[in-house]
Amino acid sequence: MTDTSRTSPSLVLRTTPDGRCVVPQGDWTAAALADRASAKALLAQLAHSQGSGERPQRWDLREMQQLDHVGAQLLWRQWGQQWPVELASTELQQPLLERVARLALSPEALAAAQQRPGGWRSSLDQLGVRVIEGVAHASDYVRMQGQLLIDLCRWARSPQDGPWRDVSGHLYQMGTTALPITALVGFLIGVVLAYLMSLQLRQFGAEAFIVNILGISLIRELGPMLAAILVAGRSGSSITAQIGVMRVTEELDAMRVMGISHGFRLVMPRAVALAIAMPLVSVWTSLCSLAGGMLASDLALNVTPAYFMQALPAAVDPANLVLATAKSAVFGVLIAMVGCHYGLRIKPNTESLGQGTTSSVVSAITVVILVDALFAILFRDVGI
Repeated sequence: MTDTSRTSPSLVLRTTPDGRCVVPQGDWTAAALADRASAKALLAQLAHSQGSGERPQRWDLREMQQLDHVGAQLLWRQWGQQWPVELASTELQQPLLERVARLALSPEALAAAQQRPGGWRSSLDQLGVRVIEGVAHASDYVRMQGQLLIDLCRWARSPQDGPWRDVSGHLYQMGTTALPITALVGFLIGVVLAYLMSLQLRQFGAEAFIVNILGISLIRELGPMLAAILVAGRSGSSITAQIGVMRVTEELDAMRVMGISHGFRLVMPRAVALAIAMPLVSVWTSLCSLAGGMLASDLALNVTPAYFMQALPAAVDPANLVLATAKSAVFGVLIAMVGCHYGLRIKPNTESLGQGTTSSVVSAITVVILVDALFAILFRDVGI
C-alpha cells in the first residue's frame, strides 16, 4: 500500500517587515526525498530561494510536518554549514539540527579528505603500510603452522578425541566433489597438449616420443598443478568463506568463549583432509589427462592406445609419480592453511568477507606455483 499521508517537501517565500523569510513545508524525510520528482522540484526551489546568490537569513521550520537527519543535512548544506541569522523551529527539530551541525564536516575538512595525497612521501607511507601488513600476515601464518603441529601431536596422543567426522566431511566436500571438474579439465588439457605436440613431432618423424612428452609433463607437473589450482580456486575459497561467515555471525567468538580451539576444530581437520585428498585428486587428474592425450595421439599420430599403455611405464620412471604424489600432499596442506589464514583474519562485515575470499584464492594459487617451482629445482634429477 502507498502512504497517502506523506506530503512532498516544498518551500514558501514570505515577505515580512524584517525581510524575506523561507518557510519549508511538507515532509523533509528520506522517504519523501526518495521520490525523484519531489526531490528535483525541491532542489529547484532551493536554488531559486537564493535569488541573486545571497542566502536567505530568516527561516521558519515550524510548518514542517516531519524532519529527519536527511532533511536536516539538506538544510544545513543549504545554509552554507552555518546557522542563519533568524531560525524558528520546534523543540524536536532543534536537537536534530544541532546534531547534524556538530557531526557535519567543515568545507575545509571535506576538501582535505577528498584531496588525494601524492608525492614520494605518500608512496613511502603506502610502502610502509604494505610491509607492515606483510609482516603481520607472515607472523600469523607461521603461528598457525606451529599451532597445527601442536594440534597434530595432541590428536596423536588421544586419537579418540580427534575431529574424525570433520575430516570425513571435508574429504568428501574437497575431494570427492572435485573429481568431475578435475577430470574434465585434465582430459581437455591432455587433448590440447597432444595435438600441439603432434604438429611438431610429425615434422621429424618422432611420433613415438609423444608418449614420453605426455607422460613426463602430465604425471610430474601438469597433473598435480592443475589439480592444485582447481582445488585452490574451489575449496580454498570455500574454506575462507566458511570461516569468514562464522566470524560475521560471531560463531568464532562463541567457540572462544566455550573454550573450543579454532586450530583443533577448524584448521587441522581441513589441513588433514586436503593432505589426504590432494594426492588422490592429483593421480585422478593425471589419469584423465593421459586418457585425453592417448585419444588425441591415436587420432592425430596413429599412436594406438595399446602402444601408448605399453610404452608409458618405460618412458616414465615411477619416481615421477612418487614425487607428484608427495608434492600434491604439500599443496593440499598449503591450500588449507592459506584458506584458514584469510578466513580467521576476516572482519565481521560482508565487504571484508569478499576481499578475504578473493585474496585467499590468489594467494593459494601463487603459493602453489612457487612451491612447485621449488620442487622442480630441488628434485630436477629425480626420475629423469
